Amino acid sequence: MSTHHDEAMRHALSLALRGEGRTGANPIVGAVILDADGQPIAEGFHAGGDHAEVVAIKSLASIPAGSTIVVTLEPCNHTGKTGPCVDAIINAGFARVVYAVSDPNPIASGGADRLREAGIEVISGVLEVASRFFNRAWLSVIEKKRPLFIWKIAATLDGKTAAADGSSKWITSESSREFVSLLRRNSDAILVGTGTVIADNPMLIPHDGDDVKNPLRVVMGTREIPEGFNLHDDQAETLHVKSHDFDELIAQLLARGIKQVFVESGSELGTAMVSAGLIDEIILFQAPTILGAGRTFIGDLGITTLDQRFDLEILAHRQIGTDLFTHLKVGK
Repeated sequence: MSTHHDEAMRHALSLALRGEGRTGANPIVGAVILDADGQPIAEGFHAGGDHAEVVAIKSLASIPAGSTIVVTLEPCNHTGKTGPCVDAIINAGFARVVYAVSDPNPIASGGADRLREAGIEVISGVLEVASRFFNRAWLSVIEKKRPLFIWKIAATLDGKTAAADGSSKWITSESSREFVSLLRRNSDAILVGTGTVIADNPMLIPHDGDDVKNPLRVVMGTREIPEGFNLHDDQAETLHVKSHDFDELIAQLLARGIKQVFVESGSELGTAMVSAGLIDEIILFQAPTILGAGRTFIGDLGITTLDQRFDLEILAHRQIGTDLFTHLKVGK
């Protein structure tokens, strides 16, 4: 397969990431247009308005003969808030379409067949694994019928999230906290339990100065949020799911088009979600310090022997500030 298709797809993936947290219930998508010589001449990404392909097409007065459009997801074949991308591609006169992931949504699938019927060459599966990872939250909603849940943990080297007296600010470094702000921005919702709210009175908003709407703040549990607490302010909407039923939580999140949830809960809710098989990834910030006693980040999972241990896959690992950052995948 042509190397310049791979290069263009890598760039399309980097473009897609610019739309994280801005596409609502839709996937993040990037597109690059190549001329007949394989040189990039236009690009676009989905940020809540026109789809990536249409953004790239509209940036040019006309599409040169023999051009290729490289896109991270199979062009859609349905009319929603916008028209089908396949129509825009066919009308623009492209010679070739290269995409990474076939659209699993039955409402929007079939784009590749339409393009072939129109006489356009179609190449699929270019950098598919990477593209699936970037769109894993959207794919989770379609394939698992629930959002992607990422649990953030800030702990000491011995796994403590608070000292014996309950004090926990701050275990990790300022650099780690700045990175958490970025992770919040890239999620659709931030989830905590009522215990965390009452103990910490968090704000649960990014602190990056972005003018984009802040993620939905979600509180799970039956206790009330005390009057005057930060979650009652107008910096972001707060949803209180007054239940311990995860099916109810998921239903309310899906009804709001939530794809990715950043879990910032304590051990009680986090352990319950792990036990229920709902945590997909863990992001661990580990400070180079030891407390010995105190609150641990995970509770009893019912494991009694080493053979029952809960193994994770390391996706990334590096130092941030004075802390160790580890991104882990749960399960297969």
